[in-house]
Amino acid sequence: MATTTFTGWRNSWRRNPPNRGAGRTDKTGEPALAAEQLTPDILLRAYAAGLFPMAESAEDPDIFWVEPEIRGVIPLDDFHVSKSLRRTIRRCPYDIRFNTAFEAVMRGCAAPGPGRPSTWINETIFELYSSLHRLGHAHSVEAWRGDELVGGLYGVSLRAAFFGESMFSRATDSSKICLVHLVERLRARGFRLLDTQFTTEHLKSFGAVDVPREDYEVLLEAALEGGDIPFD
Repeated sequence: MATTTFTGWRNSWRRNPPNRGAGRTDKTGEPALAAEQLTPDILLRAYAAGLFPMAESAEDPDIFWVEPEIRGVIPLDDFHVSKSLRRTIRRCPYDIRFNTAFEAVMRGCAAPGPGRPSTWINETIFELYSSLHRLGHAHSVEAWRGDELVGGLYGVSLRAAFFGESMFSRATDSSKICLVHLVERLRARGFRLLDTQFTTEHLKSFGAVDVPREDYEVLLEAALEGGDIPFD
């Protein structure tokens, strides 16, 4: 792959996005992107430009690009953990592992659950992020109880930025504990940005904040300035 600055990627993307003329449009007017048009390289360029993909549903094979006006971010130097969760973590209810069952974590995130009859993780997204995982750019944090995967999360790393994608829980506090371990690892490795895409009341309890797009782009560019940071 040719050496290109991330600023150059962003400017090139704005001039000529690869989904131009791809057909169906989403609610914001961005054309949908068919599965055959996607590559891991395109996805990384999208993240560098401040975009991420979603699907209308797990059954829809196409995706569209999302670029929120307000972005969710967890400041790594202002991460909150409640006293009750700290007590739970000290009891070590789960074995926390990294990158041992990435595809199983994605399947867990894609599965319907209470209050979540369907998700946006379709087969296109599953295959694409599995490819990113094999290339070392997508990672999972997993909560195990014996041989059973009971919770986890996954996301994308790019230089000093980590983009959280989704999480799931099948046991009390399992995904929360995975998030705590993720933040500990990001801090230890020197990451500068934890992007949650959107905020929820659940994420706000950990310190997630809403950031206007212009401010987010400053944070993103700063996180992409240096060299690659190993996640493992």
